[in-house]
Order: sequence, then structure tokens, then C-alpha cells
Amino acid sequence: MNTKKILILGGSGFLGNALYKELHPYFDTYATFNSARRSFEDNQKFFKYDLQEDDIVSLLQKIRPQLIISALRGDFASQIQAHQHMMEYIEKNDCKIYFISSANVFDAYSKYPSYEYDKTLSMSVFGRLKIKIENMLLRLPKDKMGIIRVPMVFGNNSPRIKEIKHALANNEPIEVFPNLIINVTNDDKLTQQIHYLINQNKSGIYHLGSIDLVHHEDFIKDVVKKLGLYNPIFKRVYTTNEDRFLAVLPKTNKLPKNLQISYQDIIDHHIFS
Repeated sequence: MNTKKILILGGSGFLGNALYKELHPYFDTYATFNSARRSFEDNQKFFKYDLQEDDIVSLLQKIRPQLIISALRGDFASQIQAHQHMMEYIEKNDCKIYFISSANVFDAYSKYPSYEYDKTLSMSVFGRLKIKIENMLLRLPKDKMGIIRVPMVFGNNSPRIKEIKHALANNEPIEVFPNLIINVTNDDKLTQQIHYLINQNKSGIYHLGSIDLVHHEDFIKDVVKKLGLYNPIFKRVYTTNEDRFLAVLPKTNKLPKNLQISYQDIIDHHIFS
């Protein structure tokens, strides 16, 4: 086992937990949880952390990680404060941060897909939160931070797939956006890609999604087809009359071929059982 000590913030969430499962066989990996599941409470590597009540610095001083992976969710003001405290800790210690950001940092630009060093601009509260934290990180020395922007994430246990299954089981409509052009990823591929970035000690900005684009409606319909014999009801939602993009593509920081993925791979290689 590599002795690198990693702390995953948000380890009880969908992505944080997938990252923990991917990394803990190889690194000295710790995580935070904020749910009442026994499995987390019984795991010595998991620490209870409440974003709104607990001080992140005392946790960092206790664990002394060399890498923090932030996959936090929750109250926006508390997220900003926690990241401000992390920055101060990282500047003074042998520590680096990977921040899981989102394609939403570009949601004000709808005419093109976005690349790593494009200017961020968002119309959504969520996108603006991610931009605010990204801008904090960009003030750190370059080798102490990585910004990982991800598009829509799918996978067996993903909230999106669970929502679709729930709608199918209850004969409820599934919302699709016919004019929205996206790229996608899943938890398996994303965690492998982040594992690679850690092994290679990479810094900077990475766009980790499929290298190609697809209309949201087509992708969701293909996923539903893969789920089996249902008679789905689709509710088509038009937010604009023209196509709009919400996609993060790599241009500068590309991963090796074996770690790249197409949207078809996401549909083909993952039986959403």
C-alpha cells in the first residue's frame, strides 16, 4: 500500500463513496460521513463531519492528509467557509486538494462546449458556488491543487439512475431535454481517472467526461432501453428553441487513451441492474 494519506470529504455521498472504494486498497484513505448508516460509523477510517457545525481544521490536524478530495454537498455558505479554512491549512502544510467541480460553472455559455481554460460564468446558484470555490483554489500554488470538472454522472447507484428507475416503476414521466447537448460520465470511470491523476501527481484543471457529445433526450432514451421492458413516459422540456450545450471537454489536459470514454461506453458497458 502506498503510504500517501488521502482524506475524502463527503465520503458518504454517491461520488465520495465510489472514490473511497476505488482508492482505499491502494492508499491510506480516510473519509467523512454525515449520515446515520451503521457501516460508516463502524468503519475506523470514516469520521463524522457536519459541514454546518464542525470545524474542518481540527479534523485536518487529526488526520494530517497529504491529499484532500472535496466532494462535499450541503449548505452553500458552510461549504465556502469550510473551503476557506482548508486553503489556509493547505498553504501551511504538505497538502494538496482536488476539488470536484461541475460543468455548471459554464452554464451561462450555451453556444459551445467548454474547455479547461475557458472563462467560467454561471447563471445558476450551484454553478456560482462552484466558481467561487474554484477561484479560491486558483490562488493556491499550482502544484497544490486540482480542479476536476465533471458533467452529468451516471452509474448503477447514481441518484440519476435511481430517479429514472423510480419513475419507470411508478409509471411517472421522465424529464428529457431535447435541445440540451451534454457529455456524460459514470462513477467507475471517473474514479479510475482520479486514481490516475493521484498516481501521476497531476495538478491543474481537468475535464473528466466522455470525449464526445450527445443530446440529453437521446442518451436518456438509450439508458431506459438498456434498463429493460418498460413503457416509459417521457416529458420533453424545452428551455430554449435552439440547441444549448452543457458539456466539459478536454483540450489541454487529456488523459491517456485507455482512460478516455465515449457516451456509448457508458451505455454499453454498464448494465444498470
